[in-house]
Amino acid sequence: MGEKKNYCYRGTGYPRSSIIIFYEEKNFQGRSYETSSDCAELTSYLSRCNSCRVESGCFMVYERSNFMGHQMLVRRGEYPDNQRLMGMSMSDCIRSCRMIPMHRGPFRMRIYERENFSGQMNELMDDCDSIQERYRMSDCQSVHVMDGHWLLYEQPSFRGRMLYLRPGEYRRMRDMGTGPMDMRIGSIGRIMESC
Repeated sequence: MGEKKNYCYRGTGYPRSSIIIFYEEKNFQGRSYETSSDCAELTSYLSRCNSCRVESGCFMVYERSNFMGHQMLVRRGEYPDNQRLMGMSMSDCIRSCRMIPMHRGPFRMRIYERENFSGQMNELMDDCDSIQERYRMSDCQSVHVMDGHWLLYEQPSFRGRMLYLRPGEYRRMRDMGTGPMDMRIGSIGRIMESC
């Protein structure tokens, strides 16, 4: 039987121009599922997900359902083995995805040293390769994103685990669903149009 394609273009307001295709097997084999929007549970469409291809746009892919756990930004390209992509030893490691809409205006966010927007506060409008060096902040425990889409990285120079934030208030970073929240924020980058 041929490849089965599923489509998920629900009324999210996102343009159809962003497309990601998930495959059950490595190297783009087996049944597939195509989407242009957020999908909280890929196992509703595929029994497992071992490779993916981004036709256009940017997406965050997550190891657990409902946009939880380890996450990775994927841009246009081919990802033949999700275990290598996610840096994990488990199989079927992608369980959900979120489409990142392109933002064309200014970028602005506030980072706070402590939970509930308390302690030292700094406002960012561009990338920061080290919050420790630039702002002398020992920690970042809450964030308010006013404009744009951002990635927070565990280490300076945009390395290590990442956390995707869209506009909104994030009062407690440890509730962000990344798993055990031992992740300190080392650097912050904007997700630009070039995805």
